[in-house]
Amino acid sequence: MRSVIISVFIALAVIIYVSVTATVVKTGEENLLTGEVKFSAGESVAGIWDTQALPDLNKKAVDIKQFLTEANGDLKSLADKYGKYSMGTSGELNYTVKGTATVKSVNTEKKAGYMEVAIKDYSGPETIKLQIGSVYKGSAVRDSLDFIRFEDYTNQVDFAAISQSIHNLIQTNVIDKIDLTTIESKEIEFMGCFTVNSNNELLITPVTLTVK
Repeated sequence: MRSVIISVFIALAVIIYVSVTATVVKTGEENLLTGEVKFSAGESVAGIWDTQALPDLNKKAVDIKQFLTEANGDLKSLADKYGKYSMGTSGELNYTVKGTATVKSVNTEKKAGYMEVAIKDYSGPETIKLQIGSVYKGSAVRDSLDFIRFEDYTNQVDFAAISQSIHNLIQTNVIDKIDLTTIESKEIEFMGCFTVNSNNELLITPVTLTVK
């Protein structure tokens, strides 16, 4: 009987200790207790866009007329000079280009909309398109940035979220500020990135776009 009483006393003491020392944390605020910072792709991209991303891309951007003339129909031939592979020395080949063009047509019927443009003073056979959303294909912008590497992220999901957040920012800061209903036939200046999928078509994701 004495051992039972002692056991009950010990159990009550443990319960009282736990109730006094336990910390109640609201759902979604666990990081306040653990010290871990919850990853936010949107905040990460917003924090580096103007100070790191745009300066990095502007530094490496090659005039598209010059680029296409040098490539002479073989876009991969300029990989060592202007390109950046998504996985360092392998993966998808990406380029950053800039130039002046005239808008030939605008396609907003598809979710992955685009405008087809004619590069000023260039008459090559390539079809040049600039993505205008709201869905963006590929991850050329993310993969063109020198300071963003897959190994710096916890998993593939977080890495993919960076690319999506870049596209969201481009939609808000670049595309949504342009009147796509009146841009046809107008001259534009742009800078953007594309992944080499074909020598005959460039699908560029613009990071800057100005109507002249």
